[in-house]
Amino acid sequence: MVFSSPLFLFLFLPMTLLIGLSLKNTQVRNVFLLIVSMLFYAWGEGVFLLLMLLSILINYFFAYLIEDTRPENKRLIAPGTALAYGVIANLALLVFFKYANFIVDNLNYLVVYAGFEKIAMKEVHLPLGISFYTFHSLSYIIDLYRKQTKGEFSDVKKANLPNLALYIMFFPQLVAGPIIRYHDVATQLLTRATTIDKFASGVRRFVMGLGKKVLIANAMAGVADKIFDIKGNDLTAQLAWLGIVAYSLQIYFDFSGYSDMAIGLGRMFGFEFLENFNYPYISKSIREFWQRWHISLSRWFRDYLYLPLGGNRVGTGRLYLNLLIVFFCTGFWHGSSWNFVVWGLFHGLFMVIERLGLERVLKRLWSPIAHVYALGVVLVGWVFFRADTFAYSADFLRAMAGMGHGNGIVHPIGAYLSNEILITLPVAICVSTPVVPYIGRLFDRVKLQLEGNLFLSDMYKFSMSGLYIVFLFLVLLASSMSLATGTYNPFIYFRF
Repeated sequence: MVFSSPLFLFLFLPMTLLIGLSLKNTQVRNVFLLIVSMLFYAWGEGVFLLLMLLSILINYFFAYLIEDTRPENKRLIAPGTALAYGVIANLALLVFFKYANFIVDNLNYLVVYAGFEKIAMKEVHLPLGISFYTFHSLSYIIDLYRKQTKGEFSDVKKANLPNLALYIMFFPQLVAGPIIRYHDVATQLLTRATTIDKFASGVRRFVMGLGKKVLIANAMAGVADKIFDIKGNDLTAQLAWLGIVAYSLQIYFDFSGYSDMAIGLGRMFGFEFLENFNYPYISKSIREFWQRWHISLSRWFRDYLYLPLGGNRVGTGRLYLNLLIVFFCTGFWHGSSWNFVVWGLFHGLFMVIERLGLERVLKRLWSPIAHVYALGVVLVGWVFFRADTFAYSADFLRAMAGMGHGNGIVHPIGAYLSNEILITLPVAICVSTPVVPYIGRLFDRVKLQLEGNLFLSDMYKFSMSGLYIVFLFLVLLASSMSLATGTYNPFIYFRF
């Protein structure tokens, strides 16, 4: 089940809100949300719900071992050893279900080259959201060991397996993040209030995220997918640039839209999640891009991999190696393909180059030049991320550089520029920048200037609130109509 589906919007969500908000006791509401989260996941994954429940029980057990406060000679195992086993258990599940096919396929190249028969293995299904809920689990037990959070065993009165399960399984962030830290929601799991203002804020955020996904990302997906289906030798520079720009906008609005919906849903139920995107395409360096793109993932790798490796407290050579290791893992986390690894290392390489001195140069340059540099690197990187093979990546990049072999006759660019795209494309570009917040600040200035006149000030506030409500209604209506017509509705991050 996805947020941008009629089933979720018009049945699952209203029923969940109606029952969930009628429950006054926080623990009872937590149990209810846990049950509906299991139903949400089981709808698409069926029996693989058991895998996630097993993962939760494993981490609950290792959390108990880590927080065991008995004398050392009476503990079952030392906390550090329990953590090591817990990390291994989590990674073992992730590696098997996400990377087993990839590992066997690559081993078969070596096996065949050595003259042996291929390893025969039935394809392993990739459970939805396993990358995200595994990272939630890892952060939980690591933070317990570091004493950066208190687990379910710190206070017997609060010891509650459903709380941990809800933290990992809560349906708004279950299958595609953002990646939440336990200490960020620990208090909210025990007590929280759903006020009218917070609920209204959640509705607004959800509707805007839905509009991003359905009205912008889906439209861009139609163009990007069609262009990336064209054979590499038939690509022209115009087609290649249109394709990669459309894909860049698709993945941004697809994922940031989902994050907005997750944050909005969380607020409706009284939770407050941290932001996950901050206009990444306005960055002036790759380092800044990763401070704005998928923020929760960047922070996860910083806190649980980069800093334990030594961060920037080590020698220069080791620092660059740490960066490359982190971005290798970042790429590999996204998918079991060498293309994702290359994409990660590509970003890691530019992070190293910027550390070598390019970042200082960029700060002295005229801002538009720095923006062009960062956006150019990101767009080139997305080619590796989107293409299925290295050969196609090379053909696509060659076409972007004006050295493609397409003639524009077999695949004229006009065939991919419908009236919908001609309207959506400039809108998407504008919304991917802080234009809307800037306009909001202009309205706030007018409101401040009218504060001396109570009548005009109230009329202005009433008019702006009314216009905003009408706008949200139109976004919801347009999104619903688009979904009702069976519009192309892929979701990129479900692959990861």
